[in-house]
Amino acid sequence: MSATALALVIAAALLHSVWNIVAKKAGGDDRFALITALMLITLWAPVGVWACWGVMPLWGWLEWGVLLASAVVHLVYFTTLLRGYRLSDLTVVYPLARGTGPLLSSFGAVLLLGERLSLAGMLGVVAVTLGVFFIAGGPALWAKVHDPLQRQRVRTGLAYGAATGALIAGYTLIDGYAVKVLLLSPIVVDYVGNLFRVPFLLPAALRDPAGFWRSWHTQWRHALVVAVLGPLAYVLVLYAVRMAPLSHVAPAREVSMLFAALIGGRLLGEGERGLRIAGAVFIAAGVAALALG
Repeated sequence: MSATALALVIAAALLHSVWNIVAKKAGGDDRFALITALMLITLWAPVGVWACWGVMPLWGWLEWGVLLASAVVHLVYFTTLLRGYRLSDLTVVYPLARGTGPLLSSFGAVLLLGERLSLAGMLGVVAVTLGVFFIAGGPALWAKVHDPLQRQRVRTGLAYGAATGALIAGYTLIDGYAVKVLLLSPIVVDYVGNLFRVPFLLPAALRDPAGFWRSWHTQWRHALVVAVLGPLAYVLVLYAVRMAPLSHVAPAREVSMLFAALIGGRLLGEGERGLRIAGAVFIAAGVAALALG
Protein backbone atom coordinates (compact mmCIF):
# COMPACT_ATOMS: atom_id res chain seq x y z
CA MET A 1 0.00 0.00 0.00
CA SER A 2 1.42 3.39 -0.98
CA ALA A 3 2.00 6.16 1.55
CA THR A 4 -0.75 8.24 -0.08
CA ALA A 5 -3.31 5.44 0.14
CA LEU A 6 -2.37 4.77 3.76
CA ALA A 7 -2.72 8.47 4.62
CA LEU A 8 -6.20 8.53 3.05
CA VAL A 9 -7.23 5.45 5.05
CA ILE A 10 -5.96 6.91 8.33
CA ALA A 11 -7.72 10.25 7.73
CA ALA A 12 -10.92 8.41 6.84
CA ALA A 13 -10.63 6.24 9.96
CA LEU A 14 -10.43 9.30 12.19
CA LEU A 15 -13.52 10.82 10.57
CA HIS A 16 -15.28 7.45 10.78
CA SER A 17 -14.68 7.11 14.51
CA VAL A 18 -16.02 10.63 15.12
CA TRP A 19 -19.24 10.26 13.16
CA ASN A 20 -19.95 6.84 14.68
CA ILE A 21 -19.71 8.30 18.17
CA VAL A 22 -22.17 11.01 17.15
CA ALA A 23 -24.54 8.52 15.49
CA LYS A 24 -24.53 6.31 18.58
CA LYS A 25 -25.32 9.29 20.81
CA ALA A 26 -28.25 10.16 18.57
CA GLY A 27 -29.87 6.79 19.29
CA GLY A 28 -31.80 7.01 16.04
CA ASP A 29 -33.67 4.58 13.82
CA ASP A 30 -34.69 4.60 10.15
CA ARG A 31 -36.02 8.15 10.59
CA PHE A 32 -32.54 9.24 11.62
CA ALA A 33 -31.18 7.50 8.52
CA LEU A 34 -33.62 9.46 6.35
CA ILE A 35 -32.80 12.79 8.02
CA THR A 36 -29.11 12.11 7.45
CA ALA A 37 -29.67 11.15 3.82
CA LEU A 38 -31.75 14.26 3.10
CA MET A 39 -29.13 16.52 4.66
CA LEU A 40 -26.37 14.72 2.83
CA ILE A 41 -27.84 15.00 -0.66
CA THR A 42 -28.59 18.69 -0.02
CA LEU A 43 -25.21 19.67 1.43
CA TRP A 44 -23.17 17.68 -1.06
CA ALA A 45 -25.35 18.56 -4.09
CA PRO A 46 -22.81 20.96 -5.72
CA VAL A 47 -20.03 18.35 -5.52
CA GLY A 48 -22.34 15.49 -6.52
CA VAL A 49 -23.80 17.29 -9.53
CA TRP A 50 -20.32 18.36 -10.65
CA ALA A 51 -19.03 14.79 -10.44
CA CYS A 52 -22.06 13.33 -12.25
CA TRP A 53 -22.29 15.98 -14.95
CA GLY A 54 -21.48 14.56 -18.36
CA VAL A 55 -20.83 10.98 -17.23
CA MET A 56 -24.31 9.73 -16.35
CA PRO A 57 -25.54 9.65 -20.00
CA LEU A 58 -22.64 7.29 -20.78
CA TRP A 59 -23.69 4.66 -18.24
CA GLY A 60 -25.27 1.38 -19.22
CA TRP A 61 -27.35 -1.09 -17.25
CA LEU A 62 -24.23 -2.42 -15.50
CA GLU A 63 -23.26 0.93 -13.97
CA TRP A 64 -26.81 1.69 -12.87
CA GLY A 65 -27.25 -1.83 -11.52
CA VAL A 66 -24.03 -1.69 -9.49
CA LEU A 67 -24.96 1.69 -7.98
CA LEU A 68 -28.45 0.46 -7.09
CA ALA A 69 -27.02 -2.70 -5.51
CA SER A 70 -24.58 -0.58 -3.52
CA ALA A 71 -27.38 1.67 -2.27
CA VAL A 72 -29.54 -1.26 -1.17
CA VAL A 73 -26.72 -3.05 0.65
CA HIS A 74 -25.63 0.19 2.37
CA LEU A 75 -29.22 0.79 3.49
CA VAL A 76 -29.72 -2.74 4.82
CA TYR A 77 -26.35 -2.47 6.59
CA PHE A 78 -27.24 0.78 8.36
CA THR A 79 -30.72 -0.33 9.44
CA THR A 80 -29.35 -3.71 10.60
CA LEU A 81 -26.67 -1.97 12.64
CA LEU A 82 -29.18 0.40 14.26
CA ARG A 83 -31.53 -2.48 15.10
CA GLY A 84 -28.65 -4.43 16.60
CA TYR A 85 -27.79 -1.43 18.78
CA ARG A 86 -31.39 -1.27 20.02
CA LEU A 87 -31.61 -4.99 20.84
CA SER A 88 -28.12 -5.62 22.19
CA ASP A 89 -24.94 -3.95 23.43
CA LEU A 90 -22.71 -1.78 21.30
CA THR A 91 -19.69 -3.61 22.73
CA VAL A 92 -20.95 -6.85 21.16
CA VAL A 93 -22.45 -5.68 17.85
CA TYR A 94 -19.91 -3.11 16.68
CA PRO A 95 -16.67 -5.04 17.26
CA LEU A 96 -18.03 -8.21 15.67
CA ALA A 97 -19.23 -6.23 12.66
CA ARG A 98 -15.94 -4.38 12.27
CA GLY A 99 -13.95 -7.57 12.85
CA THR A 100 -15.75 -9.85 10.40
CA GLY A 101 -16.19 -7.13 7.76
CA PRO A 102 -12.51 -6.75 6.80
CA LEU A 103 -11.91 -10.50 6.93
CA LEU A 104 -14.73 -11.22 4.50
CA SER A 105 -13.83 -8.21 2.35
CA SER A 106 -10.21 -9.31 2.02
CA PHE A 107 -11.06 -12.89 1.11
CA GLY A 108 -13.78 -11.68 -1.25
CA ALA A 109 -11.31 -9.39 -3.03
CA VAL A 110 -8.95 -12.31 -3.51
CA LEU A 111 -11.69 -14.62 -4.81
CA LEU A 112 -13.79 -12.18 -6.84
CA LEU A 113 -11.44 -9.38 -7.91
CA GLY A 114 -8.34 -11.50 -8.50
CA GLU A 115 -6.20 -9.74 -5.89
CA ARG A 116 -3.25 -11.42 -4.18
CA LEU A 117 -2.63 -11.27 -0.44
CA SER A 118 0.95 -11.77 0.72
CA LEU A 119 1.92 -13.49 3.97
CA ALA A 120 2.47 -10.07 5.55
CA GLY A 121 -0.94 -8.98 4.31
CA MET A 122 -2.67 -12.08 5.74
CA LEU A 123 -0.94 -11.56 9.08
CA GLY A 124 -2.04 -7.94 8.99
CA VAL A 125 -5.69 -8.91 8.47
CA VAL A 126 -5.50 -11.33 11.41
CA ALA A 127 -3.80 -8.74 13.63
CA VAL A 128 -6.45 -6.11 12.89
CA THR A 129 -9.23 -8.58 13.66
CA LEU A 130 -7.61 -9.55 16.97
CA GLY A 131 -7.15 -5.90 17.83
CA VAL A 132 -10.84 -5.22 17.31
CA PHE A 133 -11.67 -8.20 19.56
CA PHE A 134 -9.40 -6.95 22.36
CA ILE A 135 -10.78 -3.41 22.21
CA ALA A 136 -14.26 -4.92 22.50
CA GLY A 137 -13.31 -6.48 25.82
CA GLY A 138 -11.69 -9.73 24.70
CA PRO A 139 -12.48 -12.71 26.96
CA ALA A 140 -15.15 -10.68 28.76
CA LEU A 141 -17.40 -11.27 25.75
CA TRP A 142 -17.36 -15.02 26.40
CA ALA A 143 -18.23 -14.40 30.05
CA LYS A 144 -21.30 -12.47 28.94
CA VAL A 145 -22.42 -15.35 26.75
CA HIS A 146 -22.46 -17.66 29.78
CA ASP A 147 -24.26 -15.19 32.04
CA PRO A 148 -27.93 -16.30 32.20
CA LEU A 149 -29.10 -12.70 32.52
CA GLN A 150 -27.23 -11.54 29.44
CA ARG A 151 -27.13 -14.69 27.28
CA GLN A 152 -30.05 -13.89 24.98
CA ARG A 153 -29.02 -10.25 24.59
CA VAL A 154 -25.46 -11.26 23.71
CA ARG A 155 -26.63 -13.94 21.28
CA THR A 156 -28.81 -11.37 19.58
CA GLY A 157 -25.84 -9.02 19.40
CA LEU A 158 -23.64 -11.75 17.91
CA ALA A 159 -26.24 -12.47 15.24
CA TYR A 160 -26.68 -8.81 14.30
CA GLY A 161 -22.94 -8.16 14.48
CA ALA A 162 -22.19 -11.06 12.12
CA ALA A 163 -24.94 -9.96 9.73
CA THR A 164 -23.63 -6.40 9.77
CA GLY A 165 -20.09 -7.61 9.08
CA ALA A 166 -21.31 -9.60 6.08
CA LEU A 167 -23.11 -6.51 4.77
CA ILE A 168 -19.96 -4.39 5.26
CA ALA A 169 -18.06 -6.91 3.15
CA GLY A 170 -20.86 -6.82 0.58
CA TYR A 171 -20.89 -3.08 0.01
CA THR A 172 -17.08 -2.92 0.18
CA LEU A 173 -16.78 -5.42 -2.68
CA ILE A 174 -19.55 -3.77 -4.73
CA ASP A 175 -18.08 -0.29 -4.34
CA GLY A 176 -14.56 -1.62 -4.92
CA TYR A 177 -15.75 -3.10 -8.21
CA ALA A 178 -17.39 0.22 -9.10
CA VAL A 179 -14.24 2.31 -8.64
CA LYS A 180 -11.59 -0.23 -9.70
CA VAL A 181 -13.26 -2.05 -12.60
CA LEU A 182 -15.98 0.31 -13.84
CA LEU A 183 -13.75 3.32 -13.02
CA LEU A 184 -16.60 5.31 -11.54
CA SER A 185 -15.70 8.34 -9.45
CA PRO A 186 -15.79 7.66 -5.70
CA ILE A 187 -17.80 10.85 -5.30
CA VAL A 188 -20.37 9.58 -7.79
CA VAL A 189 -20.61 6.18 -6.10
CA ASP A 190 -21.30 7.71 -2.70
CA TYR A 191 -23.61 10.52 -3.82
CA VAL A 192 -25.78 8.53 -6.23
CA GLY A 193 -25.97 5.72 -3.67
CA ASN A 194 -27.37 8.15 -1.11
CA LEU A 195 -29.90 9.47 -3.66
CA PHE A 196 -31.09 5.92 -4.30
CA ARG A 197 -31.54 5.27 -0.58
CA VAL A 198 -34.06 8.07 -0.01
CA PRO A 199 -37.06 6.38 -1.78
CA PHE A 200 -36.55 3.27 0.36
CA LEU A 201 -36.60 5.32 3.56
CA LEU A 202 -39.53 7.64 2.75
CA PRO A 203 -42.46 5.22 3.31
CA ALA A 204 -41.72 4.79 7.03
CA ALA A 205 -41.55 8.56 7.51
CA LEU A 206 -44.77 9.13 5.57
CA ARG A 207 -46.60 6.63 7.78
CA ASP A 208 -45.77 8.68 10.87
CA PRO A 209 -45.10 12.32 9.89
CA ALA A 210 -45.39 13.55 13.48
CA GLY A 211 -42.78 11.06 14.67
CA PHE A 212 -40.49 12.05 11.82
CA TRP A 213 -40.65 15.74 12.73
CA ARG A 214 -40.03 14.94 16.40
CA SER A 215 -36.92 13.03 15.37
CA TRP A 216 -35.89 15.95 13.16
CA HIS A 217 -36.12 18.46 16.02
CA THR A 218 -34.19 16.28 18.48
CA GLN A 219 -31.60 14.69 16.17
CA TRP A 220 -30.86 17.17 13.38
CA ARG A 221 -27.54 18.26 14.92
CA HIS A 222 -26.29 14.67 15.11
CA ALA A 223 -27.55 14.00 11.59
CA LEU A 224 -25.74 17.09 10.30
CA VAL A 225 -22.40 15.84 11.65
CA VAL A 226 -22.95 12.41 10.10
CA ALA A 227 -24.04 13.98 6.80
CA VAL A 228 -20.86 16.06 6.61
CA LEU A 229 -18.26 13.59 7.89
CA GLY A 230 -19.72 10.28 6.69
CA PRO A 231 -19.43 10.88 2.92
CA LEU A 232 -16.03 12.53 3.29
CA ALA A 233 -14.67 9.54 5.18
CA TYR A 234 -16.04 7.00 2.72
CA VAL A 235 -14.93 8.89 -0.40
CA LEU A 236 -11.38 8.98 0.99
CA VAL A 237 -11.58 5.19 1.44
CA LEU A 238 -12.77 4.70 -2.14
CA TYR A 239 -9.92 6.83 -3.47
CA ALA A 240 -7.54 4.65 -1.45
CA VAL A 241 -9.15 1.57 -3.04
CA ARG A 242 -8.26 3.01 -6.44
CA MET A 243 -4.61 3.23 -5.40
CA ALA A 244 -4.18 0.02 -3.39
CA PRO A 245 -5.61 -3.51 -3.22
CA LEU A 246 -9.04 -3.70 -1.65
CA SER A 247 -7.81 -6.65 0.43
CA HIS A 248 -5.39 -4.22 2.13
CA VAL A 249 -7.59 -1.15 2.38
CA ALA A 250 -10.63 -2.90 3.93
CA PRO A 251 -8.86 -4.15 7.10
CA ALA A 252 -6.72 -1.00 7.33
CA ARG A 253 -9.97 0.98 7.76
CA GLU A 254 -10.30 -0.61 11.20
CA VAL A 255 -7.64 1.77 12.48
CA SER A 256 -10.78 3.72 13.39
CA MET A 257 -11.04 1.34 16.34
CA LEU A 258 -7.57 2.46 17.39
CA PHE A 259 -8.72 6.09 17.41
CA ALA A 260 -11.75 5.07 19.45
CA ALA A 261 -9.47 3.38 21.98
CA LEU A 262 -7.17 6.40 22.19
CA ILE A 263 -10.07 8.71 23.06
CA GLY A 264 -11.02 6.52 25.99
CA GLY A 265 -13.01 3.78 24.28
CA ARG A 266 -16.01 6.10 24.01
CA LEU A 267 -17.28 4.39 20.89
CA LEU A 268 -17.37 0.98 22.54
CA GLY A 269 -17.64 2.01 26.16
CA GLU A 270 -14.84 2.09 28.70
CA GLY A 271 -13.43 -1.40 28.52
CA GLU A 272 -10.46 -2.66 30.46
CA ARG A 273 -7.56 -0.26 29.81
CA GLY A 274 -4.93 -2.97 29.30
CA LEU A 275 -7.03 -4.79 26.72
CA ARG A 276 -7.76 -1.59 24.85
CA ILE A 277 -4.06 -0.77 24.68
CA ALA A 278 -3.30 -4.32 23.49
CA GLY A 279 -6.00 -3.97 20.86
CA ALA A 280 -4.56 -0.67 19.66
CA VAL A 281 -1.12 -2.25 19.36
CA PHE A 282 -2.49 -5.17 17.32
CA ILE A 283 -4.38 -2.84 14.99
CA ALA A 284 -1.34 -0.60 14.51
CA ALA A 285 0.87 -3.63 13.78
CA GLY A 286 -1.73 -5.04 11.39
CA VAL A 287 -2.05 -1.81 9.44
CA ALA A 288 1.76 -1.57 9.25
CA ALA A 289 1.91 -5.14 7.87
CA LEU A 290 -0.75 -4.29 5.29
CA ALA A 291 1.16 -1.18 4.25
CA LEU A 292 4.38 -3.16 3.80
CA GLY A 293 2.67 -6.18 2.25
